[in-house]
Amino acid sequence: MNRINGKDLLTLGFKQGKILGLALEVLEKHYQEADRETVLTTMKLLLEKPEAFLDDEILEDLATSMIEEANEPKDTTIELNAAAKQFAIYGQEHIDEGAVKQMNTAMRLPVTVAGALMPDAHQGYGLPIGGVLAAKNAVIPYGVGVDIGCRMALSIFDIPESHYTAHPDIYKRELIDHTRFGAGQGFLRHQRTDHAILEREEFNMTQFIKTLKEKAWSQLGTSGGGNHFVEWGVIEFTEDDKPLNIAAGRYLALLSHSGSRGLGATIAGYYTRLAKEICKLPKEAANLAYLDMNSAEGQEYWLAMNLAGDYASACHEVIHNKLTKAIGGKLLARVENHHNFAWKETWNGEEVIVHRKGATPAGKGIMGIIPGSMTAPGYLVRGKGEDTAINSASHGAGRQMSRTQAVKTISQQEMKAILKANDVTLIGAGLDEAPMAYKDINIVMNAQRELVDVVAKFSPKMVRMADDGSKED
Repeated sequence: MNRINGKDLLTLGFKQGKILGLALEVLEKHYQEADRETVLTTMKLLLEKPEAFLDDEILEDLATSMIEEANEPKDTTIELNAAAKQFAIYGQEHIDEGAVKQMNTAMRLPVTVAGALMPDAHQGYGLPIGGVLAAKNAVIPYGVGVDIGCRMALSIFDIPESHYTAHPDIYKRELIDHTRFGAGQGFLRHQRTDHAILEREEFNMTQFIKTLKEKAWSQLGTSGGGNHFVEWGVIEFTEDDKPLNIAAGRYLALLSHSGSRGLGATIAGYYTRLAKEICKLPKEAANLAYLDMNSAEGQEYWLAMNLAGDYASACHEVIHNKLTKAIGGKLLARVENHHNFAWKETWNGEEVIVHRKGATPAGKGIMGIIPGSMTAPGYLVRGKGEDTAINSASHGAGRQMSRTQAVKTISQQEMKAILKANDVTLIGAGLDEAPMAYKDINIVMNAQRELVDVVAKFSPKMVRMADDGSKED
């Protein structure tokens, strides 16, 4: 007879693997002299209904193996693309290898459309801090980050610099009285502020979200730990800015940086775990687990993320309104921009979900604030809309030391000396937030000249942070 080989069995529908090998062994041992067409018919029936051969003297063991293999748990791991898509890196010489490696992994996701790395980038969890990732119809909870909707808010007043210089104690008193800092910190019930955000329907969309409303109310108008701050400073416009209707000059300004507090952190943790259960990725990409935007889970996270982002904005609004009322100045302009978020945008003619984790929108004409450190200047900027950066820019100077490294290598004396040299009053903060722990903001700004135009320069004068240097919620 014409011997039946592996190619014949593959044609019947057998797959490469253990079962194919066992079938060939059975054919070699028992069917060498049998009619070829009869054997092929038998093997096809075996493949279709192995349970019908459990009493067959020759094929029982093979049929049993086929049934066992069919009932084994399937590996549902989603494979990454073999090659990473190309992406733009701004200021690469000042970015650590870990951040680039993480970005390369993100660029291999099957849903990835485009990406970019900002000049303040450093290694994080999943998507690096300073990473921008455009995905097709998918949202990545850890591509957004833990502190959902974290943002900068800037209020510019008609108060001259000389008034601050003459009355620093007043500004210090009001700054302390109207801010709260640190993980878990909130207001007692009689101290709380009412706000329209608390009436949002999304708070009732699931039992899980509903349980977070009380904490959200207590923390409304507070700031987190870590690198979050509220500070007085002087902003300088070297020329008139018509869009903001501000004349050239130096003005007192209030700058704040914080996010969605316990609300955002709890939402991030919950939906990251859910994404990891649904979307199995290889170990190196596990923290990039994504949710399909067409799924119930994807839509639920999207609504929760937007709620947390708007809540973060409300927190800044409460802080700025309180301090504006306290100092009695006229508000000339207020600018706000956020990071740790995902946006529906059009890129190269298609709708994508753009994740900016520690990166800010910089579409043409979009205003933003890029801070340095507690002693380095920050910059009010206007986006240029650079496609290769996916209309993005950095969200700050970026860390050059880990928190642990900063605490080990920077002394209290060094921190006090640099504060004094820059005439900055500091209330709170730990050594992990020392100015030396951050990259040079001038280098970072130079690396993104293609991305933003500088409108004004902000110089910190009085900075308040969490008293214990605690991490963000």
